[in-house]
Amino acid sequence: MIKNYLKVAWRNLSKNKTHTFINIAGLSVGLVCSILILLWVQNELAMDSFHKNSSRLYSVYASQYYDHKAHGTYNTPGPAAEEMKKVIPEIEYASPYAFTNPATFQAGDKILKMNGNSAGPDYFKMFSYPLIEGNAQNALKGPVAIAISRKMAVAFYGSPAAAINKTIRYNNDKSLTVTAVFEDMGANVSEKVDFITNWKVFTDDNSWALEWGNNGPSAYIMLRPDANAALVEKKITRFLDKYNNLDRKTATFIIDLALQPYSEKYLHGNFDDQGRIDGGRIAYVRLFSIVAVFILLIACINFMNLATARSVKRAKEIGVRKVVGALRSSLIQQFISESMLITFIAVAVSLVLLALLLPVFNDVTQKQIVLPFNQPGFWARLTAITLVTGLIAGSYPALFLSSFKPVKVLKGTLKLDTGTTFFRKGLVVFQFFLSIVLITATIVVSKQMSYIQSKNLGYDRENLVYVPMEGTLIQKYEVFKQEALSMPGVESVTRISNTPTNIQGSTGGINWVGKDTTVNIQFTFASVGYDFTKTMKLKMAAGRDFSKDFATDSIGYIINEAALKRIGYKDPIGQPLTMWGKKGKIIGVLRDFHFNSLHDRIRPLILRLRENEDYGNFLIRTRPGKTREALSSMEKLCKQMNPAFPFTYYFSDEEYQKLYQNEQIVSKLSDAFSFLAILISCLGLLGLAMFTAEQRVKEIGIRKVLGASVQSLYALLSREFLMLIGIALLIALPVSWYAMNKWLLGFEYHTPMQWWMFAMAGIIILFIALVTVSFQAIKAALMNPIKSLRSE
Repeated sequence: MIKNYLKVAWRNLSKNKTHTFINIAGLSVGLVCSILILLWVQNELAMDSFHKNSSRLYSVYASQYYDHKAHGTYNTPGPAAEEMKKVIPEIEYASPYAFTNPATFQAGDKILKMNGNSAGPDYFKMFSYPLIEGNAQNALKGPVAIAISRKMAVAFYGSPAAAINKTIRYNNDKSLTVTAVFEDMGANVSEKVDFITNWKVFTDDNSWALEWGNNGPSAYIMLRPDANAALVEKKITRFLDKYNNLDRKTATFIIDLALQPYSEKYLHGNFDDQGRIDGGRIAYVRLFSIVAVFILLIACINFMNLATARSVKRAKEIGVRKVVGALRSSLIQQFISESMLITFIAVAVSLVLLALLLPVFNDVTQKQIVLPFNQPGFWARLTAITLVTGLIAGSYPALFLSSFKPVKVLKGTLKLDTGTTFFRKGLVVFQFFLSIVLITATIVVSKQMSYIQSKNLGYDRENLVYVPMEGTLIQKYEVFKQEALSMPGVESVTRISNTPTNIQGSTGGINWVGKDTTVNIQFTFASVGYDFTKTMKLKMAAGRDFSKDFATDSIGYIINEAALKRIGYKDPIGQPLTMWGKKGKIIGVLRDFHFNSLHDRIRPLILRLRENEDYGNFLIRTRPGKTREALSSMEKLCKQMNPAFPFTYYFSDEEYQKLYQNEQIVSKLSDAFSFLAILISCLGLLGLAMFTAEQRVKEIGIRKVLGASVQSLYALLSREFLMLIGIALLIALPVSWYAMNKWLLGFEYHTPMQWWMFAMAGIIILFIALVTVSFQAIKAALMNPIKSLRSE
């Protein structure tokens, strides 16, 4: 029976080649989109979930309450993790974790830069990163222990086995011992590193991390198998009060701790205005999951529409089958078989397209996704998608076609009822509604990305380079600066403790005359050198930059306008300001500039002069068109002055772009999926236009004989489709406005929603639909009426 169904189905598909091609093309494109998104979603959901003890691994986060607001952060005091393990019996293991700036390593004559972090001795006991050499118990045991990746072991020693117990030089400052080699971290790891040092290596260089009053490192814990996570969370909520000697009745700065399953941190990394976990990348996972369903639904709607529209063509076949005894159930099975056959062909085509498009998709999403043909789960999910798609696409046509009455069919009196016609039109409206929403989203996302690119940050990020201060360059800052300034192409040189696109340090230890002592205001701070405002091309609202002509500038401060608003001085220049007990005066007020992502509001900022700090970055302004020449000269200078370290530099504009990687990915995917949604919709529209023209061929012939013009016939055939798309526009535009306005609210600074964005979406979809219908409409209108009427 099934063989017969498939044979009949194949004959019908072969007979209607154009109809079949449109259906297969639409379903193939829809399936490619859906499977790509499925693979991406699967990759996102699998991130960090492979650890053996995943259900017991938690990240500690803090809700900080100050300035009458709550702020969430993963930053905790450095001693917190190991102290919690000592005090709370339900905690089996705990580890602090901190990002280490790209470090320079030397073994023999090989000098390379690697990315890594520092962690406590329990780290590898908690996390299941495969160890090739060494064991979890001793991997980070000892103050000079370091665990390195396979890649790093091969780079320095030739193999993991040769690396174990070897000594490696760290930042030309201390010698570390390789105690373990772990497998290179794969695509399912969110925090990829080449090395992890013992926690003491970090605290030796960052003594502030030993103090309870400073926040910065992350804290990870692993509970005992019988522990209750909710109970542990209650125990740690006010854990820091004791160590900070905090009286909550009078305190102006309060920190509550809470737990988040470690496997959820990657996708749920944002905080709400209560300082609690609220969304993150999971929003994009949900968004594109919905997009995948919508695009596949658009493809299924094509199938339904075309099958229903062509029902009159198959009416006599159905009538004859029923007269000779065919049951409705057998007819339903026949039509479902046709749908399944088309779907299986579409799946085969989509797998070929997937293999071709996956490298491009990986490049856009910055993933390393592979087609998991060797995994039974993939084939199970693919089979499920195939069956569901086939059933959705074929169910309505099967039920509809099998319901025909043979008497009406064979008498030639069959007409599609109003309900059927309305349903088919409703499908077209829904299909284009989804397409319009996607187009509008694409326009708004593209406009926001353009806004980010062109936004005046308050400084000039072009031709701005920063070079890490390391090795002997730290002590030779002034010499380096003078040498660099003499080079062609270098305009100015200064220093900064952070990077210009990511100034993060904050403090509440700021005092001034008239301060409300009942309110704790956090100020972002940075240490800079002379010529900072000149190099950054910042604008002064009042006062001046730090200058060697004024010896008192060593205790002077420059603030931004946001800080001035919080301080409240009417005439700030020369007014007293104290930072961490060091009294000084305000010498300048900067116009507000963006030193973080546009997701964040510009925070109060204080700059202090520190020419001799032992960390930070050189900031170098190059002359337009001379950057390459300047970098070449600086590389020679760095090799001469700092031979133990490779020359490393970063472009400020490139680092700025990295702040918006997620948005850039969303923008590119929106462009692609919108295009494909339109393509699928227009394939369906083309099929319906062809069928409509075919059904009305005699009417068109008669109208031409009676004198109708090509223009009037074109308008006749196009009017219905344009009306349906107009209805889709009326429904889609308010939905699009609501969805995109909500997305833009995730940015403190964003492009305004403007009417032309929605008008453009409407014009684009109308134009494309008109072009799609025009080909078939004009062809029908130009047909010779003699040929149209000859059969009569």
